[in-house]
Amino acid sequence: MRLLVVEDDDLLGAAVHKGLMRSGYAVDWARTGADATVAVGTHKYDGVLLDLGLPDTSGEILLKSIRQRHPGVSIVVMTARGAIHDRVSLLDIGADDYMVKPVDLDEVGARLRAVARRAAESRPSDTELEHGALRLLPSRHVALWHGAEVRLTRKEFWLLETFLRNRHKVLSRSQLEDTLYGWGEEIGSNTVEVYIHFLRRKFCSGLIHTERGVGYQLGSPAVFDA
Repeated sequence: MRLLVVEDDDLLGAAVHKGLMRSGYAVDWARTGADATVAVGTHKYDGVLLDLGLPDTSGEILLKSIRQRHPGVSIVVMTARGAIHDRVSLLDIGADDYMVKPVDLDEVGARLRAVARRAAESRPSDTELEHGALRLLPSRHVALWHGAEVRLTRKEFWLLETFLRNRHKVLSRSQLEDTLYGWGEEIGSNTVEVYIHFLRRKFCSGLIHTERGVGYQLGSPAVFDA
């Protein structure tokens, strides 16, 4: 599950970011409305944890924008306003849930799981990704190779899902690094290559093709079936 935290307070943002990462989520952290707009425009998120008190834009405006562009994403608002009319207003303009500050990190995780569960239940079925002998069931975290399940770590699964969702594109190292880690987290210079090596070893050497000097692309299904 990939989340976007939108929070300009460094102390709270760092705590929420670290807490969610430790719980096994892939988490990006945006400190402004402008950064959040770029993030939701370039990445696919399962959930957004949104602070309304941003320095450069109204949180309500950003909430409406995210909801219009991504109607399926789960949005939990963090706000200092606890009055009933404020809560009703937030739900009316597109929030799935809200939390009044100060927030508890365990409750943040529970709220996110709850809205994600409701969203999953409202969808008719899992969206299966298929490319030759490779099949991926994202909601069940299952990867199948020629019909047999292949066990993957979270990061291996996230990387493979990114390749499948962009099967006709060459992805740069920086794009793949964003898949593996939240914004601002330090990573090794060869991290992407290491995980690609792991995936090739678990499936086949032709699973991911290297475009030298450009990036990487999912291999041809014909290579998988050979």
